[in-house]
Amino acid sequence: MSRQADLVDALKSISTEGQNPDTLDIDLLDSMGVLKKINTEDKKVAVIVGQLLAEIAQGVDLIVEAFASGGRLIYIGAGTSGRLGVLDSVECPPTFSVSCGQVIGILAGGAGAMYKAVEGAEDNKQLAIDDLQAVNLSSKDVLVGIAASGRTPYVLSAMAYAKEQGAKVIGISCSANPIYAQNTDVDICAVVGAEVLTGSTRMKSGTAQKLILNMLSTASMIRSGKSYKNLMIDVNASNEKLYARAVRIVMQATECDFNTAEQALAQANNQTKLASLMVLTGLDVKQAESALLTNKGFLRKAVEQEDC
Repeated sequence: MSRQADLVDALKSISTEGQNPDTLDIDLLDSMGVLKKINTEDKKVAVIVGQLLAEIAQGVDLIVEAFASGGRLIYIGAGTSGRLGVLDSVECPPTFSVSCGQVIGILAGGAGAMYKAVEGAEDNKQLAIDDLQAVNLSSKDVLVGIAASGRTPYVLSAMAYAKEQGAKVIGISCSANPIYAQNTDVDICAVVGAEVLTGSTRMKSGTAQKLILNMLSTASMIRSGKSYKNLMIDVNASNEKLYARAVRIVMQATECDFNTAEQALAQANNQTKLASLMVLTGLDVKQAESALLTNKGFLRKAVEQEDC
């Protein structure tokens, strides 16, 4: 009982476990009243994340450096936090045409934990080390430890192990914890306060984590040459919808017509960036490939080079 008593006492110091004074009457409200309470709390999240842009930018710089040297972005977490990391990781290949191995999401308890909680996984320190060894974590990689409480043993263990291996570590949490911060190179702590429902960190905490993850991956990809203006120029045309999007992106990037975009994509093996460069400059496939390689994948730089 003493261990449980200690845990209950520890929860008092975790901001996400506090009881929100503004929602004490939520069980008395009608549907609209409940929704207004939730919406009011949600509005606070973006403001709080906005106060952390300097820290998030530091994290982006680490990821960009890792990508440039052949390193990977690895998310790790338990429960909702881990699932959000997996969600962000699996969206990167179709959006930015990166390999499935460049951005990895690791969830305590494995793939099955996406759908059903695996009891005890978040408390298993050795499991975190085993999971990182399974993906061959190296000093080239950036590990992002995600834990709303800032105290999840699985995540803390992963972060400590990553530091030992020489990897850079970014922490995303929603409750300040000195031990968590000590295990990071960049500490991104979004203190969103007590949840609408006490302890339900899938709400404001989850929203804050999703916003931060969106920023980390999207900004890192943009700074790695994965956009042209604000277009997803490296979209992977792997299904009908994404192919249609690729055609539209070529049209938007070059102001060409539908037929020209389709012909360029066919010549470029459905590589949106390559097709766009060909239309914009008149280069053939090999010349365009060479121009992109010279400019490290940045379409705007390749176009400017050809215009000189």
